[in-house]
Amino acid sequence: MPRPENLRKAKENKNDEFYTQYEDIEKEINAYIDFNSNVFKGKTILCPCDDHEWSNFTKYFALNFEKLGLKKLICTSYADESKKITHPYQLSSFESNSSKYDASKAKSHGKIFILEGDKDNSGKVDMNDFNWDYMEEDGDFRSDEVTKLRNEADFIITNPPFSLFREFVSWIMEANKKFLIIGNINCIAYKEIFPLLMENKVWLGTGIGRWISGFIVPDGYELYGTETKINEYGKRIVATNSCLWLTNIDHGKRHQPLSLMTEADNIKFSKHKDIKGQGYKKYDNYNAIDVPYTDAIPSDYFGYMGVPLTFMDKYCPEQFKIIGPAMGWTQSTMSDEWKEKVGYKNNVISNSGTRSYGIIDGKQVYHRIIIQKIKGE
Repeated sequence: MPRPENLRKAKENKNDEFYTQYEDIEKEINAYIDFNSNVFKGKTILCPCDDHEWSNFTKYFALNFEKLGLKKLICTSYADESKKITHPYQLSSFESNSSKYDASKAKSHGKIFILEGDKDNSGKVDMNDFNWDYMEEDGDFRSDEVTKLRNEADFIITNPPFSLFREFVSWIMEANKKFLIIGNINCIAYKEIFPLLMENKVWLGTGIGRWISGFIVPDGYELYGTETKINEYGKRIVATNSCLWLTNIDHGKRHQPLSLMTEADNIKFSKHKDIKGQGYKKYDNYNAIDVPYTDAIPSDYFGYMGVPLTFMDKYCPEQFKIIGPAMGWTQSTMSDEWKEKVGYKNNVISNSGTRSYGIIDGKQVYHRIIIQKIKGE
């Protein structure tokens, strides 16, 4: 799935100023609470890319601190001078009105915000109950300072920098933490991410594509393309259908098996013209059939199947097994054992190197994941 122009430019320019909307955070978190009402009870959450003034992650967890039964909320922000941005610096009123405000640190130091309860004795926990201070460093998540906070936390929840997504996931996984983050749909095929999905160490959240309604960008941010708008509060919104939630927190959706038709019924009744009356084509260079649509997976086929990346949004580990990496990976990431298992042959040479694209009738097929249905399901 192609990226919108704004996200492509953001990655090229390392412009990571995309803020998640409150309603998107709320409906995603609700899915985990519905599955386990005590999932966050007594836990510490770290939001390591989140300023008190601008982040809706900070706002959501502060306003729902008591409802979720949190022990502690820690949010950190990245120093403005360290960001690759072109818009004017925006000093938050929270900082400028505080007795701790230090003009010599405002742009060069990260900030830390800690919430542990009803500090002002108002009878409720809210945004006014944060303690805050400047950090010793710029607030980069890779710093020793933020890494120490990571080690303290039970959950890491945020919208990480698009340009550092792979490194951010590795940073989380090395500490074996529970997490919930936003990424591009194509991250499914990243060589750093796919093995984690294959081994069920991570999985997709409940929101993908249009489920994530868009991101707030700074006032000076140039709006590209047609899927942009100014909302009723004057905020600039960049909409995209190419993002997802990535997590290792359990939720009910991932255990819901797909309702599927048999191979014969798909050929007879499928809504897809290249399946109906046609059947399934086999790859020239894989011991597998190509299933270009998740809803066209045959319920009675137990051999290898190549399915789209978006299958992962419907993946139920009790119903399917992921056999191997997505087609499109470089050959260096594919083991000889895996190639033999799926009968792989005929490497494809492209501008980006030798890759494992599937081939049908001599033509390359876009990214696929090799799966197998579990017998008895």
